[in-house]
Amino acid sequence: MKKSFLLFLFGIAFSLTSFAQQTVIKGSVLDGTTGEPIPDVTITIEETGQTVNTDARGEFSFTENVPLGEQVLKVEKIEYDTKRYPIIVNEGQTVDISGMTLEYNQSDKKDLFVISISDDNLNSEDDGLTDNISGLLQASRDVFLSAAAYDFSATFFRPRGLDNANGKVLINGIEMNKQFTGRPQWGNWGGINDLQRNQEFSMGTSANDYTFGDLAGTNNIIMRASKYREGGRISYASANRSYTGRVMASYSSGLLKGGWSFSALGSRRFGDEGFVDGTLYDSNSFVFALEKQFNDKHSLNFTSIYAQNRRGRSTAITEEVYNLKGRTYNPFWGYQDGEIRNSRIREINEPILMLNHYWDISSKVKLNTNAAYQFGEIANTRIDNNGNRLSEGGTVGGARNPTPEYYQNLPSYHLEDPNPTAYDYQLAFAAQQEFVNDGQLDWNELYYANNLNGYSVYALQSDVIKDQQLSLNTILDAELSDKIRLNASINYRTLNSENFARIEDLLGGSGYLDVDAFADQQAGQQTQGQAQSDLRNPNRIVTEGDRYKYNYEIDSDVINGFVQAQFKYNKIDFYVGANVSQTNYQRNGLYENGFFPGSGNVNGFGDISSYGKSEKLEFSNYGVKGGFTYKITGKHLIDVNGSYFTKAPNIRNSFGNARQSNQIVLGLESETIQSVDASYIFRSPKVKARLTGFYSGFQDGTDIGFFFTENASNFVQEVQTNIDRRHIGGELGIEAQVTPTIKLKAAASVGQYIFTNNPNLYYTAADFEYRAPGLMDDERGEKTIVTYGDEQTTALKDLHVSGGPERAFQIGFEYRDPEFWNIGVTSNFFSNAYVDASALKRSANFTQDVDLLPIDPRNQALIIPEGGNFTGNTINDYDDDVANSLLKQEQFEDYMLVNVIGGKSWRIDDYFVGFFATINNIFNKQYRTGGFEQSRRVDYRSQLDEQNNSNGPVFGNRYFYGNGTTYYLNVYVRF
Repeated sequence: MKKSFLLFLFGIAFSLTSFAQQTVIKGSVLDGTTGEPIPDVTITIEETGQTVNTDARGEFSFTENVPLGEQVLKVEKIEYDTKRYPIIVNEGQTVDISGMTLEYNQSDKKDLFVISISDDNLNSEDDGLTDNISGLLQASRDVFLSAAAYDFSATFFRPRGLDNANGKVLINGIEMNKQFTGRPQWGNWGGINDLQRNQEFSMGTSANDYTFGDLAGTNNIIMRASKYREGGRISYASANRSYTGRVMASYSSGLLKGGWSFSALGSRRFGDEGFVDGTLYDSNSFVFALEKQFNDKHSLNFTSIYAQNRRGRSTAITEEVYNLKGRTYNPFWGYQDGEIRNSRIREINEPILMLNHYWDISSKVKLNTNAAYQFGEIANTRIDNNGNRLSEGGTVGGARNPTPEYYQNLPSYHLEDPNPTAYDYQLAFAAQQEFVNDGQLDWNELYYANNLNGYSVYALQSDVIKDQQLSLNTILDAELSDKIRLNASINYRTLNSENFARIEDLLGGSGYLDVDAFADQQAGQQTQGQAQSDLRNPNRIVTEGDRYKYNYEIDSDVINGFVQAQFKYNKIDFYVGANVSQTNYQRNGLYENGFFPGSGNVNGFGDISSYGKSEKLEFSNYGVKGGFTYKITGKHLIDVNGSYFTKAPNIRNSFGNARQSNQIVLGLESETIQSVDASYIFRSPKVKARLTGFYSGFQDGTDIGFFFTENASNFVQEVQTNIDRRHIGGELGIEAQVTPTIKLKAAASVGQYIFTNNPNLYYTAADFEYRAPGLMDDERGEKTIVTYGDEQTTALKDLHVSGGPERAFQIGFEYRDPEFWNIGVTSNFFSNAYVDASALKRSANFTQDVDLLPIDPRNQALIIPEGGNFTGNTINDYDDDVANSLLKQEQFEDYMLVNVIGGKSWRIDDYFVGFFATINNIFNKQYRTGGFEQSRRVDYRSQLDEQNNSNGPVFGNRYFYGNGTTYYLNVYVRF
């Protein structure tokens, strides 16, 4: 031991003057086609797991702890085929393998998956029911994560039960997650695949060079002009998924004289409808990146991204609607002048401008400073049927929901009586025939109604989020010694977000009265008080392009600091990291809503005024993480990661009713998260495998939902706080190169994601009375509906967190021929997916007999006893066994999907021509990807009537259905 230590000191002392006496592996990597050096190629000594990256000249070297004897170097880079080079290392000698080549991957298979993933994420709903984290996993070469990203994503499978808000997406080191939801907005960079292949992914909260990270991992997309290989690419794609066609062209200059380099891309994606009826797609994307390398130390890069996206949306449907119209049915569209028109259009216009400075202070210390500015808007259209006109003493107007699958248009509505009459059956049959033969939105009827009434009963409204965000950060990467590396960063983001409703189309009308005709007030009071959207501009007539209904700003500032140290030794590598952050939110109301006039604290419910600035929310957060990799041998490794951190609630979950008041969520807290995972990793030249067990715990979560309930006859905000969850399970990924051309692969995930407590629950709405339980003001004569705050809980404990299947399994193979063609097949099995449970249905409302609740005869207000407990009002025929059956969380059926992928490429002079294609769900399996319970009828008797209705429930669960057989075909030319 003493001798070894002396030899080690001897080597250190003479390392600078006696380099030739070291054991060294060095070399270079060139493009097999152009002969140009390739930077940022990862070189790995498989026996020890040591890695280095090639520099700008394509060169690399290993000088420390170099293993002796027969070794295998793995040479890999995204866009290129991975190669393995066997070498023999002798002590005190240098192994020089300069001139290794990598061939550009002609299949361009990765391009396919980037497109598919981005489009699937674009289709996610605001409530997060259909989003997934597959986009984060694009850059991963891990066997399991590749399966999760490419084959499991169609089912909205979430690795470890996590969604996008639990992962970080960075572009050139700058975080792109939205502050409103915490999720990345994939549409901001959709359709620019050719310039997004350089990506760095880190699993979970493992060591990351740029940020502390999050449980679902961190993906940094590198968009530096100097990092793109010289050349261009033109491609055309045909599909039947989200769009029907896509054309893309890109060109990169490589490094030019004077240190300049540039890249440019343009693409268009289009389609009258995708797999789901009426879902138009219209998207144009442009990128330009320019970089100037001033010298060996300084480089400045500018990147601009504009990815406009306009697409028609669809929605979840009940089983009744599915049985009548099938899984491609979409109620949001109808024909107008012979053309399909969708009433729900989501349009994204948010350009990104980015400036990045790279400073190599020394060969071991680098500083990267970045600035980004993002602006523009996201708009979601829908039909507003609240139009009305002034009349003597008030307003008249308003109309029924025009959606064709509105419950009163369906057969079940006419047959909900336990003993339907012959006339009921006649009405049901007529409704069925009307819905089956048409069942689409009647645009002509909307125009006719507006013309008949002489004012706009209907209008097309956009809910608009108009953001301006400035992001600044600086990132330090320093090698303190041969074994210790330091990463640190400081980040600042400031956001001004305007939120408002806007009239897009008056549908033939001349103007729209900005008054709430559905306000639950006497007609004589409507135009003078609560029904006004803005008391400062009463009875305002708005026209196309005008803001109305609600109008407010959110200002947000976030600053955080991160530091991490990484240590590398012969048998063990480990890291420790920490971060601190400060997050501030403040609402500024630009309208004085009639329901929330004035300002100040009302009976302990906080500031529920609507005009002016709210209380400023401030959250101080911190986190620590650590992990290690123990190298049993070069082939067998143990990897462990753990973290504990707090996380500020996002903007969406911080204000109880942001569109109408300044009220802050009662009991709002930062979420506390802890996690640990442990993996056994095996890697050899022919077999790679990873087996992982994981645990994640969440405390003090917050969630706000929006829905219409029959009991309250109003749209309400459902606020849950103190949400605790537990995610536990295991993952397996394995692949074997059984022959030089055939690879077998398998993946599996088994998890359980459940609520571990009964969260707090309360509700807010425009005509809810905000007062403490037991306080009754008879003089005001207003309808009073109790709000529970911390007084009520919802029985979610041990129910499953919805969001895709908890179990997923894959087995497949890939054949890659030396003549540049390939084919692969995977079979994927999914189970244990659950519907999203209604919190209201599992609250005290379920057991209360509304007919026995005390009502004040003078104003028909609900009399609230002191303490808010309605003892003695429980339904008298309540049965626990029946109730448990009614409240049992629905589990979806198991299903299997089979996918095929293949391609071929040719080299013609200096051009490469090829195609690749996939067919997903080749057996056209019908399956549900998710769904939720409706909260319109939530008491015991209503639910019992719904279940016992032989003709099906009127308000049954709503489901999202997966696509049937779909294809994607891409043809390209690269030069």
